[in-house]
Amino acid sequence: MFDDSASRADMSQATTLSDARPVAVVTGATGGLGAEICQAFASADFRVVAGFRSSAEAAHRLIEQLPGNGHCALPAPVTESAALGRLAQDIERRYGRCDVLVNCAGTTRFVAHENLDGLDDALIDDVMATNVRGPFAMVRALRHLLVQSDLLGGSVVVNISSIAARTAMGSNLMYCASKAALDNLTMSLARALAPAIRVVSVSPGLVDTEFVKAMDPAWRDEQASKCPLGRLAQPSEIAQAVISAVRDLRFSTGCVLPVDGGRPLS
Repeated sequence: MFDDSASRADMSQATTLSDARPVAVVTGATGGLGAEICQAFASADFRVVAGFRSSAEAAHRLIEQLPGNGHCALPAPVTESAALGRLAQDIERRYGRCDVLVNCAGTTRFVAHENLDGLDDALIDDVMATNVRGPFAMVRALRHLLVQSDLLGGSVVVNISSIAARTAMGSNLMYCASKAALDNLTMSLARALAPAIRVVSVSPGLVDTEFVKAMDPAWRDEQASKCPLGRLAQPSEIAQAVISAVRDLRFSTGCVLPVDGGRPLS
């Protein structure tokens, strides 16, 4: 984990006049990246809303393990707009504010790029609905709260993208396309929502989550060797980039922040 002492000191300046702590909503909170991002925000003295689709038990366990208080786990099925409307109402009722939205929910399945028939319509629809429409639907649902934020530098939407958006190499063709679309959406939303709301993409390379560690070690080592920095990204490094986008890069919007160890250079 990174040293969050500076984050705590800086975020203490970013609260309301009534000293209410800011609120960060994280979708896909129970995944390897989502949980680490929740941890980082809680350590930075945010109240965290851990959004989940079906893993309620895991989300509540996560909340119990976060430092500080005022956190909660709430259903956030990003492909169901009506449910997201209820989520927004619940957040407003509980906190009266939303300062940061991290769109971390995503889905994919390994399909060889040359296997066009293996990329069936149902998978395509699921990938695009979750990875592209979902982040947009979350912003649409929470916009009225985000625009009211008095967070120093303005409220922030962070979309968790992927190096696949740039390299067109990833788990399948549509996953790559969905992340490219998400980066484009980041730029469009940044223009549409300025100046009150900043929107950025954080774009990891391959991250050494438990899911990746369970794969063939030879494949994992090969992927690490292709990175100029000689290793895979750690989940904490992605979380640190998200915190930096909120805390430090206050004049940045509509941009893609790579956390890929220079992999496109290979």
